Amino acid sequence: MAGPLLETKLHIPGLRRALVSRRRLSDRLNQADGQTLILVSAPAGFGKTTVLTEWLAEGPANGRSLAWLSLDQRDNDPTLFWTYLVAALDKASDGLGAKALAILRSQQSGTEDFLTTLINELQAVPNRFVLVLDDYHVIESEDVQEGLAFLVENLPAQLQLVIASRADPALPLPRLRARGRLLEIRAADLRFTPEEAATYFNGVMGLSLNAQDIAALEGRAEGWIAALQLAALSMQGREDVSGFIAGFAGDDRYIVDYLAEEVLQRQPADVRNFLLQTSILNRLNGPLCDAVTGQNTGKAMLESIDRGNLFVVPLDDRRWWYRYHHLFADVLRARLMDEQPGRLSELHERASLWHEQNGDIPEAIRHTMAGRDFERAADMIELAIPAMRKDRQEATLSRWLQALPGELIHARPGLGVAYAGALLASGELTGVDARLEEAEQRVGTTAEGGDGRNLTGSIAIYRAAQALAVGDTAAAMMHATTALGLLAKDDHLERGAASGLLALGHWTNGDLGVAFGLWSDSYSNLERAGHHSDMLGCSIALADIRIAQGRLRDAMAIYERGLEVAGRHPEPILRGTADMHVGMSMLLLERGEREAARQHLLASQKLGEDASLPQNPYRSRVAMARVLQSEGDVGGALEQLDEAERLYVGDFFPEVHPVAALRARMWISQGRTSDALRWARERGISDEDELSYVNEFEHITLARALLARHGAQPTEDSAGRAIALLGRLLRAAEEGGRTGTVVELLVLMALAHQKVADDGAARAALQRAVALAEPEGYVTVFVDEGQAMASLLEALAKQESAPDYVGWLVESLGTETHETEAQGIPAPQRLLEPLSERELQVLRLLSSELDGPEIARELTISLNTLRTHTKNIYAKLGANSRRSAVRRAEELGLLKDHHINHQMW
Repeated sequence: MAGPLLETKLHIPGLRRALVSRRRLSDRLNQADGQTLILVSAPAGFGKTTVLTEWLAEGPANGRSLAWLSLDQRDNDPTLFWTYLVAALDKASDGLGAKALAILRSQQSGTEDFLTTLINELQAVPNRFVLVLDDYHVIESEDVQEGLAFLVENLPAQLQLVIASRADPALPLPRLRARGRLLEIRAADLRFTPEEAATYFNGVMGLSLNAQDIAALEGRAEGWIAALQLAALSMQGREDVSGFIAGFAGDDRYIVDYLAEEVLQRQPADVRNFLLQTSILNRLNGPLCDAVTGQNTGKAMLESIDRGNLFVVPLDDRRWWYRYHHLFADVLRARLMDEQPGRLSELHERASLWHEQNGDIPEAIRHTMAGRDFERAADMIELAIPAMRKDRQEATLSRWLQALPGELIHARPGLGVAYAGALLASGELTGVDARLEEAEQRVGTTAEGGDGRNLTGSIAIYRAAQALAVGDTAAAMMHATTALGLLAKDDHLERGAASGLLALGHWTNGDLGVAFGLWSDSYSNLERAGHHSDMLGCSIALADIRIAQGRLRDAMAIYERGLEVAGRHPEPILRGTADMHVGMSMLLLERGEREAARQHLLASQKLGEDASLPQNPYRSRVAMARVLQSEGDVGGALEQLDEAERLYVGDFFPEVHPVAALRARMWISQGRTSDALRWARERGISDEDELSYVNEFEHITLARALLARHGAQPTEDSAGRAIALLGRLLRAAEEGGRTGTVVELLVLMALAHQKVADDGAARAALQRAVALAEPEGYVTVFVDEGQAMASLLEALAKQESAPDYVGWLVESLGTETHETEAQGIPAPQRLLEPLSERELQVLRLLSSELDGPEIARELTISLNTLRTHTKNIYAKLGANSRRSAVRRAEELGLLKDHHINHQMW
């Protein structure tokens, strides 16, 4: 939901006045500096929160910053959970987690992308943090649990995570324990020692119990601090204390119920009624309590029961917000159900109205549901759907809808459609069909009027997305077409979505012209709807299609127009701006402008994840791999591809350039032809396959491998097989208008005919390739083929076929091939922004075996200063790791004097 977060969830609870100091536990926590995870796990009522608040009030060892998050049932929504967690970190260090939060709020990004960015942000800050997650046992969501497990496994040294829970969390505790990364505080550690119990009963509560009585209470409670607290309250003012102690027995539930009854019976009627009626609230303040009880004493009553230690916990320094101790609240609610069951609906209705009036719609809906006023809940949910979708809280939306009676959702097709959308957004296909069919039956497939037709159009959009998710392109296109026929002309956002889905279907089928027109329609509709970041997403698709069609100049114009759109909306920077730079980088590299391509990649990196769409982490690494390959650093390029494959997000785009095929091409450039052919076999790619657009790139890769294999197996006509495959591919690409692919195929065809000494066919293929490539300024498609292509172009130049362009290609090949191949290294590149002297010093030490702290000591600088220098070095070199920075520096000749004595620095 849009709106502010509950600040009270981020507030470290204050120390209770009636507190027994647990110095032994604080000391143990302070000694856990080497453990990344502290687990405080014990049943309810063992004082977990109190121990942690006492420790934090003293200030953890080593001056760490503090962050706190109190969890409740609503935090099972993954988006809400991670939003609160980032907010807690932000309180400890202003701005921390901002980039990760922007990714979380994006429409298509995954939790792992968000967590990776958050971990990187934590790694980059100099100070250290303690983050407490209190009441983690309320988290049942597998998505949240899996995300936290990923975070724990990859925690940087800057963050120490503390989890307080009634049950062990779903984390790899045995592995953490074996690695020495886990500190555990269990019920046996938390229970009062005899000395602490004596201090509590006699010092804090003033009961003057003897050692025998204290031992009896302690033994029967088995260290359960909540039971001891309740016992102490029950004994206050009692004459027969010994008789009470003698009768103090039974299991936990019995003890709690009995003692709570004893406490409640001793309260005045007005206090008792206040406690029971307000027990339905998760959090309390004076006005809210007044609204629920119908009285005007809420603030004074809360202050009074706080002073009386009646299990109420202040949630802020002003003592405005409170909550009941969880066990005490459970008992109060049970008593309310027994004594005033007829008032529950009324109390929840009052609470719901107050929360609605004060802007907390999710809590208002919770109370309406608890009061079983499902009609009103459905009304509120319908109004909340747009905001819930915008904030990506589909999990909460799904939970609400699941709790509604089925007949109510059936009667409101809008809710059924929203339910299906929430399931699809979470990647869950089960139940989507049933919800959509039910909504269709209610609306009618021939609904008249704007609302009915638009709702039916929305159903069709979800049908299209569902079909794409399972790879049924034909069905996706059919449903998207249906949606366009139903949606109102002015429903620009939905029409933009439907056009995009239909475009994806045509694109996947290789109908690039039709796909381009539909993407253009989508772009126009999104522009009218004011969805500017989505316009940039369309720009990527439009440019990709133009590149496949061989229209590089048009593709560059699309990216330039995208940057113009971003420039008109600089605050906040548009998502997709970084993607425009990556796209321009790829085009510049194809034109042979390597350094300009690298600079655009640097510009993309500097903009960061906040300016990126979901595909950008993958696409930017593919682009950097191409740059590194062009510089002769195939090893570095392969590392980038590995990272790209890990970060791959297709966003429904057809995967026409699979990373595995790109990797196979780089293997071929390294002479690892057998590895490339093994990839083809494992992928099931054969030169006898029926051809399709989505597999075209893979089949071209196979043809490259067959050409590279020619001559290695004298009995096998690899070149002949390659020529036959290339011929079939060429005909298909020409029929599909994929001129960009045609240029590459003609280049390969020329090389293939050269291998079999058919000079005439080689020359004819190359002439056609040059004629198609010259208007668009292709360079890399020729230059990447090395010396074999140089000889073909030199022969073509003598025939005066496009002499200026061919001469330019020959010159480019002379620079890239004759010089660098002879030396076995790429030609040095100059940096547009040179490294400072201090950055050079850091760079040279980065090439040594020293770790970060050792480098900082060597240079007499702080770790924070070292990180700043390292970040600047990476940006200037276009690197994203220490290894790649050193490799790039070696290429540029920046490490020639790396053996200089360190003392001179």
